[in-house]
Amino acid sequence: MARKQRYAVAASGRWWDEEDGRWLPAGEVHAWERGTNQTVCGLSLHRSRLGRFAAFEWADILPESGGAADAVRRVCPRCGSVAGPRGAGARRSWQRTNPRP
Repeated sequence: MARKQRYAVAASGRWWDEEDGRWLPAGEVHAWERGTNQTVCGLSLHRSRLGRFAAFEWADILPESGGAADAVRRVCPRCGSVAGPRGAGARRSWQRTNPRP
């Protein structure tokens, strides 16, 4: 059985949300695997000066989702292709209904 990968968020900036009382990701966001020092697309977190946001999952920061995506300006396309547009484990938007024999 395949293991569902959950990606956290690394971002180039942060902003303080008065309502929630916590820092939220801002600027350019990347998918990041917990326990590693690089993003899914291969950028080093330290050298690229990206902040880790382990409390947020990839699906929470997508602009379509709302929520923590208020100050997100750009989603890394390479990370998005690996993590998926709706996060890991999301169903495909298409489904084959009549496969050929």
